[in-house]
Amino acid sequence: MRLPSRGTFTGIVIGALVLGACAAGVAWLFVKRPLPAPPADEAVVAAGTKGESPSPVTLHDVTEEWGVTFVHNHGGGGRRYIMETMSAGLALFDYDGDARIDVFFLNGGVLEGTVASVAPSDALYHNLGGGRFREVTSVTGLRDMAHGLGVTVADYDNDGHPDLYVSNYGPKVLYRNNGDGTFSDVTAAAGVADGSRVGAGVCFLDADRDGDLDLYVANYIHFTYDMHILRSVGGQPQYPGPGDFPPEPDTLFRNNGDGTFTDVSDQAGIGQHGGTGMGITCGDYDDDGDTDIFVCNDTTGNFFFENDGTGSFAQVGLEVGTAYNRYGDETASMGVDCADYDNDGRLDFFMTSYQGELPVLYRNLGNRMFEDVTVQTGAGDGLLPHVNWGTAFVDFDRDGYRDLFIANGHTQDLIDLIDPSTAFAAPNSLKLNAGNGQFRDISAISGDGMAARYSSRGAGFDDLDNDGDVDGVVLNLGQKSTVLRNDSPNRHHWLQVQLRGREANRDGVGARVKLTSDDLIQIDEVHSGRGYQGHFGSRLYFGLRDRARVDRLEVRWIGGVVDVIRDLAPDRLVTVVEGTNEAVEMPLGTGTANR
Repeated sequence: MRLPSRGTFTGIVIGALVLGACAAGVAWLFVKRPLPAPPADEAVVAAGTKGESPSPVTLHDVTEEWGVTFVHNHGGGGRRYIMETMSAGLALFDYDGDARIDVFFLNGGVLEGTVASVAPSDALYHNLGGGRFREVTSVTGLRDMAHGLGVTVADYDNDGHPDLYVSNYGPKVLYRNNGDGTFSDVTAAAGVADGSRVGAGVCFLDADRDGDLDLYVANYIHFTYDMHILRSVGGQPQYPGPGDFPPEPDTLFRNNGDGTFTDVSDQAGIGQHGGTGMGITCGDYDDDGDTDIFVCNDTTGNFFFENDGTGSFAQVGLEVGTAYNRYGDETASMGVDCADYDNDGRLDFFMTSYQGELPVLYRNLGNRMFEDVTVQTGAGDGLLPHVNWGTAFVDFDRDGYRDLFIANGHTQDLIDLIDPSTAFAAPNSLKLNAGNGQFRDISAISGDGMAARYSSRGAGFDDLDNDGDVDGVVLNLGQKSTVLRNDSPNRHHWLQVQLRGREANRDGVGARVKLTSDDLIQIDEVHSGRGYQGHFGSRLYFGLRDRARVDRLEVRWIGGVVDVIRDLAPDRLVTVVEGTNEAVEMPLGTGTANR
């Protein structure tokens, strides 16, 4: 997040207002004409004239229907602290092992100077199946009233139950899953409070390949209440930006295997790099069998930590081409996800950014090199006027190619009074992957779920109703959330894969799966932490188009074990247990009928 964007704007300058000096110099506000609408897609127009569905993806807003009543509170009372605009991410995971994906929302806490009759709290919604959710926060022990910013999920103690780590403004919290539907705060015993900082994205990963999940914690800025400043533009109060505060180094905690962690940031090569971390994700970008780390840094160069296989890291963002965009500019990097969007066998990364700056699609060229292909692929079309946050690669139409979802919404709640080319509340964006390396914007024709206008933040995606396609949840700043049911019209085949490690970590975090179905070849990895400071997708999901069989499924676990399973039927959830070379069909939790 930044104050005004420093990108190149279309339109004319109608004013230049000094925002104040910071380390980067004096920032200027440029007001733009609205960008022209992209040309109509001929195939979409033709389908519409024939009475066919105008889009291969249909997302319906079922928030009220499914009983999700969560309303976010940014925790502010008019003083405009920077943390208000950053809240928050969310997590999708099966907390009670009933094969239904539940939803955990972060909330803002009561900040200094705020008067609240009822303090806001994080909230857990239990998926009951059949399109019904029930809020169960208090009975599970997850009623946290700190100012929530980021969250991730994984079974850090390998006991068979997914645990939760919450990154706050103030001490972070590790919640151990007790296996009976409740959680216990074990932060102090585990040693992972990480001081009193402005938190951001977090990830579990097996950095040293010892079978235990370590913990990477991104931190944003150094902030205390007496450091707070208030900006104004055109007589309107504005939130400060990251340049108004010193950056903070991130933290890497090594899992000791006994329920405790040790801060190894310095010896691992992490602690000497100060940044303004926001979204984060981990993945094996160079396919060498270990896990690397991508960290979005707001208005400074991004970090890319390359793992040497032992849990020691080198910061190679500039070297591999992910520190800046194609123009050599630092961006207000927000959220990030990784997947193989072009099915060439390499993980690519998509990163969201600020108004006046395109998000960045980093295509993995191999040989430790990325290229910014945002413009030529159309991945950034229509996004220049907006601030982007949550993002995900999701195969919404099950055609074997991952589409892009981007959550939009401005940081400045009074921006509508200053800049007519953007808006505080904006619709979110959906980019269809055409399968030829190109994306096209189908946001306006993909159902009422894409018509909602909020200032969105975190977004997560999983098969919430167990019907074989991927649904979504969006957290909206200071408003109710949006739950998106995928009602896309196709009948393409699919396969969901759940991993269970034995020598490797139980959740298979970091494991790579390669699926072959005739000429359709896809890869994916299990990630713990992704998007905008959130978590989703612990089950891997593969769209298969019209393929009636999976010829080969290969799982390469962290640690080196490889399982190969042949001749699988589609349209089911299978579990692969490390070292068995078998995929066992698992019953899906009660929900709508599979299709």
